[in-house]
Amino acid sequence: MGPVLAGVLQLLALIGALALAYVPVGTYMAKVYSSKRHLRVEKWIYKAIGANPDAEMTWPAYLRGVLAFSAVSVLFLYLLQRLQGVLPGSLHFSSVNPAQSFNTAVSFVTNTNWQSYYGEQTMGHVVQTAGLAVQNFVSAAVGIAVAVALVRGFARSRTGELGNFWSDLVRGTLRILVPGAAIAAVILVACGAIQNFSGIHEVGQFMGGSQQWNGGAVASQEAIKELGTNGGGYFNANSAHPFENPTPFTNLFEIFLLLVIPFSLTRTFGVMVGSVKQGYAILATMFTIWLGFTALMMWTEFAHHGPALQAAGGAMEGKEVRFGVGGSSIFAVATTLTSTGAVNSFHSSFTGLGGGITMLSMMLGEIAPGGTGSGLYGILIMAVIAVFIAGLMVGRTPEYLGKKIGGREMKLAACYILITPALVLVFTAASMALPTPPHSMLNSGAHGFSEVLYAFTSAANNNGSAFAGLNANTDWFNTMTGLAMLLGRFLPMIFVLALAGSLAEQKPVPVTAGTLRTEKPLFTGLLVGAILIITGLTYFPALALGPLAEGLA
Repeated sequence: MGPVLAGVLQLLALIGALALAYVPVGTYMAKVYSSKRHLRVEKWIYKAIGANPDAEMTWPAYLRGVLAFSAVSVLFLYLLQRLQGVLPGSLHFSSVNPAQSFNTAVSFVTNTNWQSYYGEQTMGHVVQTAGLAVQNFVSAAVGIAVAVALVRGFARSRTGELGNFWSDLVRGTLRILVPGAAIAAVILVACGAIQNFSGIHEVGQFMGGSQQWNGGAVASQEAIKELGTNGGGYFNANSAHPFENPTPFTNLFEIFLLLVIPFSLTRTFGVMVGSVKQGYAILATMFTIWLGFTALMMWTEFAHHGPALQAAGGAMEGKEVRFGVGGSSIFAVATTLTSTGAVNSFHSSFTGLGGGITMLSMMLGEIAPGGTGSGLYGILIMAVIAVFIAGLMVGRTPEYLGKKIGGREMKLAACYILITPALVLVFTAASMALPTPPHSMLNSGAHGFSEVLYAFTSAANNNGSAFAGLNANTDWFNTMTGLAMLLGRFLPMIFVLALAGSLAEQKPVPVTAGTLRTEKPLFTGLLVGAILIITGLTYFPALALGPLAEGLA
């Protein structure tokens, strides 16, 4: 079997698995967030934190819950790293320095999981399991909660209430993420991923020195790393490491994990607003972009330029031979179009155009299908903008799901789509203009610029993957990427929840002959076009200086 056919068959198998999971997973999540019943363990948690899960919240109260919980999480994870040197199970690692502790705490709380350190040489068992792994669960649950609040804004009328943040957080964690990750961890262990709390072992002598590996609860963290679109690996090599991702099957399974919740949330959206066709329209938009980008990536990486690439069957530099070009290309697009950031190959080693595709995937806002929750609320914001554009074309007040899109709604949507590009471009420009940050670049020219652009694109979009070649473990990059992650996560959430509150207060608008049918393929095409055009107009100059210049050279 040739490598191209193998890649295509992997892609078809993945699509089939996602199709089988779509209805049951999406419907189950809708029931989770619509149920009035509380599990016993949930009641214990509510009592412990002093929350009333039945009390409805307006959008400012919901936002205060999100920010308060996230602030406490950042503080706890920061202190855990700073105290690592005196904690048991630290594998004799010292405490993490302040700048890196801040960066890592922010990174995992914002669902970014950017890592400017070697995981197996920096973090002990306690920080990995009690700190990083816990945040993998709850940061993902926060994203789903915000998305569900926006869906309620569309579904409800004449009320400013969006549900209860604490209830949504606990239910998303205990009813969706924990059981899903437990099942996935068992499968990974059965396929060869490690799961233990062993210490450091010498595994042999190499070139006059010894090589050491430490064990860890890898399979359990790998499961929620992908299922929650987190991306932070137990080891520096991430999902290219055989302890995390041992076989081609686990590689495809991990891609499935990182896509299944974001895609299935469109079904949850359709069920909760009372029209599954609306969910299918959003799904079609996500799927069209994802499939197009995957096909484009496979084409660029399988292109044979020169005898070395012909002999290898594609651009194999930086890729694991276990997965090949096909498995690496599918993984790279999936991880950058979601907010996962896990890698099974190194994006800096992709072809110039291939590296540009990974960057463009993040620049879309990671909405195809995006992160757990963040992908859904991101594409719904784009749907609001697409509806507004359609309204301008026909001279009619725009409506979406029975809600008028007026000046207030458009201002909130515009702020949402502008904040992340502003963070990416301003921080990149500052890093290139100041004298010290460019010293962290391994390469010069277009590729060196791409390293910096990729770093801030990844941070502000809460992706977490790295282009490699950039030494990000400096005070400048630890601090600036940390700020980009914080602002890129929580400023958009403010606009999302404000929009949800505005929509929930409206009364439904009756459907007429002139109403835009947003469940039809025409709207899907309009939405895909709006996403690509807005992203292109925003980022084309920066892409032209980096990956496009390199790819066309």
